[in-house]
Amino acid sequence: MKLSRQTNSSHSTRPRLRDVQAAVADAIMRPLAPRGRMQLASRATANKFIKPNDRLTSFERLEIYNRQYWFRLLDCFYDDYPGLRAVLGDRRFDRLARAYLARYPSESFSLRNLGRRLGKFLRAEPQWTAPHQVLALDMARLEWAHIVAFDEAAEPVIDVDDLLGRDPSRVRLGLQPYITLLDVSYPVDDLLLAAKKGDDGLRAEASNAVELSHKRVAHLGVRRLKPQPLYIAVHRMNLSVYYKTLTREQFEVLRALQRGATLAKACVRAAHLKPATVQKWFQSWASFGWFCRR
Repeated sequence: MKLSRQTNSSHSTRPRLRDVQAAVADAIMRPLAPRGRMQLASRATANKFIKPNDRLTSFERLEIYNRQYWFRLLDCFYDDYPGLRAVLGDRRFDRLARAYLARYPSESFSLRNLGRRLGKFLRAEPQWTAPHQVLALDMARLEWAHIVAFDEAAEPVIDVDDLLGRDPSRVRLGLQPYITLLDVSYPVDDLLLAAKKGDDGLRAEASNAVELSHKRVAHLGVRRLKPQPLYIAVHRMNLSVYYKTLTREQFEVLRALQRGATLAKACVRAAHLKPATVQKWFQSWASFGWFCRR
């Protein structure tokens, strides 16, 4: 894109480079008008800073960048949330995506963070997901947890043997940053796996790039889905993301640890169970590499 040269030689009247950049960036990142066109409000910016050529006006040249910016955001959002798309259908999902991105535009160098505030948005504006508000929010939380699990950092692992001889009332275990504990009202883990299932069977990789047809969305039976309280730990092993179903007691113990409780206080949630049972939990979780220092 070629910026037009100011004809006035007075230094005081020349816009500073950062002011030009800010004005053009504002026009590029401004939400699209209906039919995917640039808003007419950007015409003044285009005429002021963008030079036309023999094929395109200043407005049309700037519009190319505005459209490509938004098409890229929408494509990423579309790919990151196949489960939510299955719940709402493509048309309603598209309206939701545009409303969300207008309210919470991208502020990160990484498009990975695009849906970071989606849960907050759905709680504040439930009209976009009615009449499936609870199911949609559960799904959005699971899909964000999937993103976190796939590429969040990992801390050095603590083994259960490292705790031998230590006072449980003084031990505080951290959970890996990539682990998200979810309590949901619907079996969204199965629904998400169904949404990601391709024609050649369930994909084993953690890719978000999945296409859903309207026909397949209908086959997922979203409208007939019944509430089913579920506890899930979303984590990764060997570069793959997994959804591990938990009992309520397991969930409460892990959540207490994640919130900073000592080992003794966290295990109070499972005091009615045999110690050997709880010990097996910790051995299993440690084998996954879940524990780290706080």
